[in-house]
Amino acid sequence: MGFRFDLLLFVITLLSVPVLSDLFLSKIDRRIDLTTQAVGITATLKVENAGSDLVSEVLLAFPDDQAKHLAYLTATNNEGKGKAKSSSVSFPVDVVRPKGMPPSLTFYSVSLPKGLGKGDSLTLDVLAVFAHALQPFPERISQADIQLVVFYETAHYLSPYAVKVQSLSVKLPDARIESFSKIENTKIHGSEIKYGPYENLPPFSYSPIAVHFEANQPFAIAQQLIREIEISHWGNVQVTEHYNLVHEGAQSKGEFSRLDYQARPHVRGASAIRHLVAKLPPRAHSIYYRDEIGNISTSKLWGDPKKTELVIEPRYPMFGGWRTAFTIGYGLPLQDFLFHLEGKRCLNISFGSPINELVVDTLIVKVVLPEGSTDISVSAPFPVKQGQETKFSHLDVVGRPVIVLEKTNVVPEHNQHFQVYYKFSSLSMFREPLMLISGFFFLFVACIIYMHADLSISKSSPSYLAKLQWDEVQAGVQQVRNIFDRCLTAHDKLEASLRDLSRTGDVQACKASWKAVDNLLKDLSKDLKPLLVSLQSSPQAAQILPKVEELIAKERELQEKLMVKHSTVVDSYEKKLSGREIENRVALQQQKITALRQEVDDLLDFIDEI
Repeated sequence: MGFRFDLLLFVITLLSVPVLSDLFLSKIDRRIDLTTQAVGITATLKVENAGSDLVSEVLLAFPDDQAKHLAYLTATNNEGKGKAKSSSVSFPVDVVRPKGMPPSLTFYSVSLPKGLGKGDSLTLDVLAVFAHALQPFPERISQADIQLVVFYETAHYLSPYAVKVQSLSVKLPDARIESFSKIENTKIHGSEIKYGPYENLPPFSYSPIAVHFEANQPFAIAQQLIREIEISHWGNVQVTEHYNLVHEGAQSKGEFSRLDYQARPHVRGASAIRHLVAKLPPRAHSIYYRDEIGNISTSKLWGDPKKTELVIEPRYPMFGGWRTAFTIGYGLPLQDFLFHLEGKRCLNISFGSPINELVVDTLIVKVVLPEGSTDISVSAPFPVKQGQETKFSHLDVVGRPVIVLEKTNVVPEHNQHFQVYYKFSSLSMFREPLMLISGFFFLFVACIIYMHADLSISKSSPSYLAKLQWDEVQAGVQQVRNIFDRCLTAHDKLEASLRDLSRTGDVQACKASWKAVDNLLKDLSKDLKPLLVSLQSSPQAAQILPKVEELIAKERELQEKLMVKHSTVVDSYEKKLSGREIENRVALQQQKITALRQEVDDLLDFIDEI
């Protein structure tokens, strides 16, 4: 009811406005494409001048409710017929506010490069793309329901000029149509509805129509997309895209059944977003797809010399109202996108999202230039909001200039190339490597100076002398420790000779081992004497000297016990005593040897701690 009331007021307003009589539209052919969520309306207008004055502009009118969803508008010169037909020249289009026009309309002016004189004609191709123009009806559906949407338009072309002949065709995604407005000269052929032709229509003629049809294609909307394009003159352009995605189709109600979805995905999830397709440049590399959790492995990638195609699947099928966030990143060869032009460097790269049929509410493109870039300018094929900021990265001093471009209501038609011009000295490329090399060089020089510098206050100070004496004591103790390690090794060899004797019965070999060990222990005892004298003469060794002396005494006692045990065992073998008798003869000696060995080990541990 509210829609009909607004429509009545709109029609009454149109009837009360003046008309522009100099121009008239001799023929209009309109085509509305509803196969995707971004509604494209193409109108071929044949404009003729019936007045005597030269006309240099053509006005295009849109209702305000429709104009607020207008995302893309272009007007081109239509030349030729049939196969020779081509759209060549694109004319400037600007918003204007003509006097005496209804306030409920938004007007755009198409500036003609050459004015139309009396009797002259011109054929224009006007393409208007609208975002959020399809309204889900009903607004909430269950998992098993199909998605229906409704589209409102006028069967008569809304124009401030009189129209001689016009026709309209509406292309739908499927032949299953719930309902549509049936007015004069309405025909339907499969998935296409045709209105007209209508003749001799006055200015601002308006005939509202509505089409209610099945549209199960996903309504993927990026509420915000941030594209960061970072240039490295070492041969790479790194692109990182952060998506905040929502399914803006009919809202999902009820519970979601994964089992039903897996069994019949095209029935129990007909309108769900199952995957997205991103068409990347042909030589894209190092491609990744991840979210806050980490890498998402449900993606496929293939390419050919003309393109690289990335098919990504969300972690879960997205129904109406569901959201997700993810990041896509990839690298591009620098030579494919950066060129030299009139003393400047020119980055030529696409503006919009590479994902097919994606509508972006707010798109922010950040172009990160190398540090030291100057004289920066931007050229875009459509109006964008422009700003600049600074980004700091590794080894940056003043930061890298970042060009920030922002645009709302971005549709696939906006995925055109834009250019960023800047000046950059080739010598600046070597600034960071030279900083890195210099940093390591000075670090190594500082280490060399530190290792060779004498940082002590004075070599004659008591603390310095005490330190030297303590170092000498430590060196002496370490030598003593090494000698005792060799003594214990000799003890182990003596025990090993007894084991060999019990196994082979070779008394002569056992005596030879005993003699060699005895000579070794005597040599070690000689080496120990000067070290002991040195420790006894040093005041710094007062704490450790008693333990060293005790260790020497215990080791000598242990040595004597081992020699006695060895002689006893050898003598027993020469007398051909049994093994049982030999064990009884050395049992007491073995107990003392074990106790002494433990005491020696404890003293060595104590000396190590000191």
